[in-house]
Amino acid sequence: MSANFEAKKQVVEEIKEKIQNAKSVVLVSSKGLSVADDTALRREFRAKDVEYKVLKNTLVRRAFNDLGINDFDEDLNGPTTIAFGADETQAAKIIMDAVKKYDSKISVKCAYVDGSKVDANGVKELAAMPSKEELVAKMLGSLQAPISNFVGVLSAIPRGLVIALNAIAEKKAQ
Repeated sequence: MSANFEAKKQVVEEIKEKIQNAKSVVLVSSKGLSVADDTALRREFRAKDVEYKVLKNTLVRRAFNDLGINDFDEDLNGPTTIAFGADETQAAKIIMDAVKKYDSKISVKCAYVDGSKVDANGVKELAAMPSKEELVAKMLGSLQAPISNFVGVLSAIPRGLVIALNAIAEKKAQ
């Protein structure tokens, strides 16, 4: 076997590992994106802990197929950039912001989230969802609200008593 074949085999294994470890994999077409725009986009991905790579379609197709996922064969044509997200929504959010910012220079092909293929419209919906941290914060706020309201009601009783006693004391002082 040639060294080139072994190198490609190694790259396919790395791609398979990235697909398995990522919470979301978003495939993007970035025709016409300037080097400066691409660099800025890569910087934004890096800041949000999302890996953004240009990979050969045939190697990515092989990695998906080796994992038993055959839904992406037709999407892996033409220039394709792939974002591997550490959570389900972050990569989609950055890409949808880039689609708005760079107009027709970048477009979403599809994504792989939670073991299934998501089309471009699904990626838009995914980008609109709050992140896991935001959902947890909202849940904790909802759980904490009844307790804080109960404490407010309980503290109102002694506060009302103190105000009434203070009014009586002021009335007697006059």
